[in-house]
Amino acid sequence: MTRVGVFGANGRVGKLILDDLKETEDISLSSVFVRNSLDFSIDPSVLVTSDMKAFLNACDIVIDFSLPNACEALLEGAMKTPKPLVIGTTGLNTHQLNLLKQSSELMPVLYATNMSLGVALLNKLVYQAAAALDGFNIEIVEMHHKHKKDAPSGTALTLGESAAHGRGLNLDKVRISGRDGNIGERSEDEIAVMALRGGDIVGRHTVGFYNDGEFIELNHTATSRNTFSKGAIRAASWLVDKNSGLYTISDCLEL
Repeated sequence: MTRVGVFGANGRVGKLILDDLKETEDISLSSVFVRNSLDFSIDPSVLVTSDMKAFLNACDIVIDFSLPNACEALLEGAMKTPKPLVIGTTGLNTHQLNLLKQSSELMPVLYATNMSLGVALLNKLVYQAAAALDGFNIEIVEMHHKHKKDAPSGTALTLGESAAHGRGLNLDKVRISGRDGNIGERSEDEIAVMALRGGDIVGRHTVGFYNDGEFIELNHTATSRNTFSKGAIRAASWLVDKNSGLYTISDCLEL
């Protein structure tokens, strides 16, 4: 039985991971890390602690859906007490991404801005379309609920990277995230990544390839956050016995 530690259990996806683990064979919840306290009850056999080392020692693998600063603390703690890590936190800055890479030298780390099978396949299709549709303009639009803190979403940025790689471009050099005023014509290489926020939208991503006379749009819509929680548990089951290294959800799904 694989013992899972959940980091970020008070969050929307974190709570779902706790529920989904109850219904998953060969993997169970063993520890939960909290900074203050849980806002719900939990099986008394599960360790609930604010001690990072105790949290890590009580599990075989960690699933993290927290906030960037909390994820940073997890990575720093795991480098002292290495454990396989499934990281689903988005909005990581350059320092935090570097910590993630450093951690993967000591333990297996799977980092994904989206844990769903559909988005993993969408990234592959976007890469292929970007490479094949030379001259088509690429525009990405993402929609999320009003509570989401980072923008554009990590998923949208990953889709942008897939598109840029398909064109042999560096996304940081060609990405724009807004247009306002008399800005002139669209440049040939630019890739727009736009964010919309409102209501309770779980997540919708559209990658469009636009040319004179025709266009293609690839869409993915998440209708339940269980898509992410179940994907993370599947990733944990796959990662737990892997060698040190940095893995993606595509590696897990063999896409």
